[in-house]
Amino acid sequence: MTAVLMLVMLSGLRATLADTPANCSWGQVAGVWEFHIGPGGYDSRLRCSSFTAVESFKLSLLFPDVVLDKDGNKGFWTMIYNQGFEVVINQRKYFAFSSYTKEDDVVTSFCNSTFAGWSHDTLGKDWACYYGIQFSQSVPDVDPVTTRRVHRDDFDGTFRNNPDFIKGINSVQRSWKAVTYPEYHGMKISNMAMMAGGPSSTQSFPLPATMDKATREAIKHLPKNFDWRNIDGQDYVSAVKDQGNVCGSCYAQATAIALESRLRIMTNNTLMTTMSPQDVVSCSDYSQGCKGGFPYLTSKYAQDFGMVEERCNPYHGHDTACRPYPADCRRYYVADYQYIGGYYGACNEGLMMLDLVKNGPIPVSFQVYDDFRQYHNGIYHHTGLKDGWNPWKVTDHVVTIVGYGIDPSSDEKYWIAQNTWGTDWGELGYFKIRRGTNEVNIESIAVTMTPIVPNP
Repeated sequence: MTAVLMLVMLSGLRATLADTPANCSWGQVAGVWEFHIGPGGYDSRLRCSSFTAVESFKLSLLFPDVVLDKDGNKGFWTMIYNQGFEVVINQRKYFAFSSYTKEDDVVTSFCNSTFAGWSHDTLGKDWACYYGIQFSQSVPDVDPVTTRRVHRDDFDGTFRNNPDFIKGINSVQRSWKAVTYPEYHGMKISNMAMMAGGPSSTQSFPLPATMDKATREAIKHLPKNFDWRNIDGQDYVSAVKDQGNVCGSCYAQATAIALESRLRIMTNNTLMTTMSPQDVVSCSDYSQGCKGGFPYLTSKYAQDFGMVEERCNPYHGHDTACRPYPADCRRYYVADYQYIGGYYGACNEGLMMLDLVKNGPIPVSFQVYDDFRQYHNGIYHHTGLKDGWNPWKVTDHVVTIVGYGIDPSSDEKYWIAQNTWGTDWGELGYFKIRRGTNEVNIESIAVTMTPIVPNP
């Protein structure tokens, strides 16, 4: 694939469906790459829709997260779900989305090349554009080009409340209770899918990493029950948000909640600011606006550009143009961000518990089935039942874990999570979900970040 074609393709990147439709695995991406770099010396306002490469070099992306250059210098890399990857080496960062083309309903992923992406030094001062071409793969016999069909009619129709579906959920288990939500009736099913993050990728979530001995020993010293909403009578969790039903902004909402809450923890509730998810939706080139995104890349946006307060860009619930902010709009940054465990695929229950207790609420991705939307209270697990009245494909949603516990009557372990569907849903906007079994992949790709407390 030529650089010219990739640059033409880049112009349509922000308009793609539900995250991006690329579908690339670790085995397709790992290997030897050549990065082609444009002129440096720019700041973060750099736009990479067109540039001429002035230098190139090769890197080896190795298992599980190691990068080597030709001189043997070592760095770090990680997949970002199935849609791109980030490399950090020699005091510079490189991020780009994997290439793809889309003709009608057919998406072809070119996992051996990237769109034009962004590179900068680790201080975020010296920016340049780049793109990558793979020379060889680490995993043999894996086709770097994949084709799949995206069906536009997966979420056609208007939602009708189905009392038999509710009755079925409540009859096959006693762990949680389902109810009918009158506000769902008459809603477009496509809008309900946007609430739940948009259609799921065809690629499975990674399995949680095996918990090592050190982690098993460390969690023995954690409390059996923990909730950031009540630490010695103090509530460190920011208010429940409502993303609405026409914008798949859960990734921005959940990451904002985690950042706000961690700032509260770091300042003992003296800094209780509210971030602007709309800032991410409207202004981040690392996400696809209301069509989706990832907590990892939202945290990267917070490091590279900072997130403004809600008052500077109030939530609209739909895509809007990115406009300059008034001079008094403070930006809040993060010092670092990563997948819990260090890289994509290294997460597990124990590491999530340790990070949660030490650092604060964490944004997590998981898969939403049609029974989840009917949750009212209790400890959720997927029942396997389907709503025969309303067609539904699995979606990828993001929420914020704020605590964990063990049910005293059943000894069932659970996470406590804040959803982004307002306080009328679930337990005043929260839900419990099984812990320790990777229920609907909730223990697969959690993210952590360290906010920077601004000067007064």
